[in-house]
Amino acid sequence: MKTLRNPDRRPTHPGAVLREDILPALKMTQTELAERLGVSRLSISELVHEKRAMSPEMAVRIATLLNTSPESWLRMQEAVELWTVRQNTSKLASITPLDQSRLDLAA
Repeated sequence: MKTLRNPDRRPTHPGAVLREDILPALKMTQTELAERLGVSRLSISELVHEKRAMSPEMAVRIATLLNTSPESWLRMQEAVELWTVRQNTSKLASITPLDQSRLDLAA
């Protein structure tokens, strides 16, 4: 699938979306968000400062509060994680793709 996003640029972390867009628009503090979600303030702080990944449970909590989909939050997190893995090409350098004829046997 073709994307308009520059593949060299790190995707936006879902915590950054909360920090930069959602919380200011709602005039909500991290403390209030944590209370409304039923989680610790530390959990929210680490998420919005991009020190913690968006978990499926947190995605459901945030989606429920904001009337969004948990999948959208998880897709943002997945994009960040895949980009991060792909930046370390040395870990993948030893993997050689299988020949198409071999793959055809599995189909």
